[in-house]
Amino acid sequence: MAEYKLEVTTGAMQYAGTSDYMYVTLFGTEEQSERTLMDNYGVDFQRGATGSYTVKTSLSLGKLLLVKVEKDKYLCLPEDEWYFSKMVVTTPEEDVILYPCYRWIGRGEIVELRGGRAMKAFEEDHPLLIDHRKNELMLKKSLFEWKIMAEGIPHVNNFNDVSELPAEIRFSDSRQADINYSRAMTGIELKVKGLLGSTAEWESIEDIKKIFWYKKTTMSEYVADHWMEDDFYGYQFLNGVNPGVIKRCSELPTNFPVTEEMVKPFLEEGSSLQKEMEKGNMFLYDQKKMDGIPPAAYNGEPLHMTAGLCLFNVNPENKLMPIAIQLNQQPSEKNPIFLPSDPETDWLLAKMFIKNADCMDHESVHHLMRTHFLAEVFAVAALRSFPVIHPMYKLLFPHFRHTLHINTRGRPDLLGPDGVLSKSSLGFVGLMELMRRDLSEMTYSSLCLPENIAARGLESIPDFYYRDDGLKLWNIIKSFVKAVVEHYYPSDSEVHKDTELQDWISEVFTHGFLGNKAAGFPAAFHTVQEVVKFTTMVIFRTTVQHAAVNSGQYDYSSWAPNAALLLRKPPPTTKGQSSMKTVLETLPNVGETVQIAALTWLLSDRYTDYIPLGTYPEERFDEPEPKQMIKEFQAELSYLSEAITSRNSHLERPYTYLDPAEIENSVSI
Repeated sequence: MAEYKLEVTTGAMQYAGTSDYMYVTLFGTEEQSERTLMDNYGVDFQRGATGSYTVKTSLSLGKLLLVKVEKDKYLCLPEDEWYFSKMVVTTPEEDVILYPCYRWIGRGEIVELRGGRAMKAFEEDHPLLIDHRKNELMLKKSLFEWKIMAEGIPHVNNFNDVSELPAEIRFSDSRQADINYSRAMTGIELKVKGLLGSTAEWESIEDIKKIFWYKKTTMSEYVADHWMEDDFYGYQFLNGVNPGVIKRCSELPTNFPVTEEMVKPFLEEGSSLQKEMEKGNMFLYDQKKMDGIPPAAYNGEPLHMTAGLCLFNVNPENKLMPIAIQLNQQPSEKNPIFLPSDPETDWLLAKMFIKNADCMDHESVHHLMRTHFLAEVFAVAALRSFPVIHPMYKLLFPHFRHTLHINTRGRPDLLGPDGVLSKSSLGFVGLMELMRRDLSEMTYSSLCLPENIAARGLESIPDFYYRDDGLKLWNIIKSFVKAVVEHYYPSDSEVHKDTELQDWISEVFTHGFLGNKAAGFPAAFHTVQEVVKFTTMVIFRTTVQHAAVNSGQYDYSSWAPNAALLLRKPPPTTKGQSSMKTVLETLPNVGETVQIAALTWLLSDRYTDYIPLGTYPEERFDEPEPKQMIKEFQAELSYLSEAITSRNSHLERPYTYLDPAEIENSVSI
């Protein structure tokens, strides 16, 4: 008689347990066990519990290959799904094998699990496992299909509603309830105050501070108090929610005729525009990719879209200061260059229109497309290409956990007819064109932070905390990825032979980057180092980069005068004609303002089931080597978190968004 000891763990989330019957069958190279009921005295499969069971066979089954688990009803009780976390099997030969599941199982459902070390397709040597692998991928390819949302945009998943998603990639009930509660409470407060849906105009800037009673952060209050200051305006292009847009300026564009005389009063005494450019102190924000995109209509009339240029100077106090703004690409009498010495509200309006365009670029391109949509591409391609036993699936899946859910839910909320982004100055059609243009110009190097920083000439600009923290995180992630990838791919030939790995990158190239070879994106992997670099980029973008462009949205964008997606009046074309009344009339009305503020709170809040970067509550690797690599990864992240906390304690404006403890492990909100 041979005995197999089973330890079966039920998930700890709400409603994870079940009262149904659970059966198990073990398959080995020699034999298979009888279908065995897992039943102990008392209640089995309770939430968060691990139960021990025994399967007896007349002889050893040989090397264990698969575990089959079946769920059948108990008496006449109603259906209750079971969240099956994992099973650990101890064989008569004293082998201890992990079988990860981490998914919901319904009544009548059969689940077959692979256990042991991660396996690539060419390593399989048993017909049963080869067939199992093939069937798993066939099922996944039929389940996860591609859909074109709009021409020239990364493709999306084929599900129309989150209820259609497989349970293992949906939000838990508790997380969804948490988000729904936050949304409801915000809506109730705004309705009680009579703000939601109001078409009234703001009577004063101070009134905007009264939108919420308690929804405030230290930074959101700082923004409301300092939004008009030039040094804080410049600071936001380094450490706000869109830190990826300015570039070092060594020569002015020909369509931006800034003269020495114009800017000399704002430069260091004795210096000049030419000298400042030679010293590397001049930086430019050029919104030329937005030029010519038709704006949306507002009350039957077209809005006004600017595609401007803003020149910055790092002054002797190491502050990045805006010193010249032109609101459209072609200079003319009706398109003057605004300066800090102009009337206060003229300069203020010029800065607001630059930020209006920046907000739309941030939300549609840098936030939605370059993190959410790309993360979805990486995830769908992985789900279609990798069986769960594949080492790259085990490495990547934690960084895709809820991405399909939030994207499927979020697209209509943001881009539907009543979506916040559809009500921006560009509207849905304009934003689609902006994303289309950006993707056509996007390069592989622009998605890799070290190359991005170098290409923009920002290696030495002071007080650039996004760069400082981001580069450290890039290196920590790369070191972890390198260790794991090289463990499973000791040579380039292993990369060549892995057809599933090649399928993944091919699908990403085709459906994410739309086959753009000129942009440098790989269509296939040839070396181990190529896999390391691309995987580092994927994990960085789905964790660190998303945190950088998402987590500060309430801080910086809930205060409409600082960051408005919609401006209702045209930009100034002559100087000396504006007032604070003009500023208030230009801002979104009350209802439009509070809708955006409510959304930014929802996107910046933290919810149940939050998983920080480097935390892997699901045990997927069975080998000691990757487990040790994860521990070392977590230790490096912890050291960095301590260093960032220490630095921030000395800053007037702490930069917290890339503290590893504040970075979620996937695009989940």
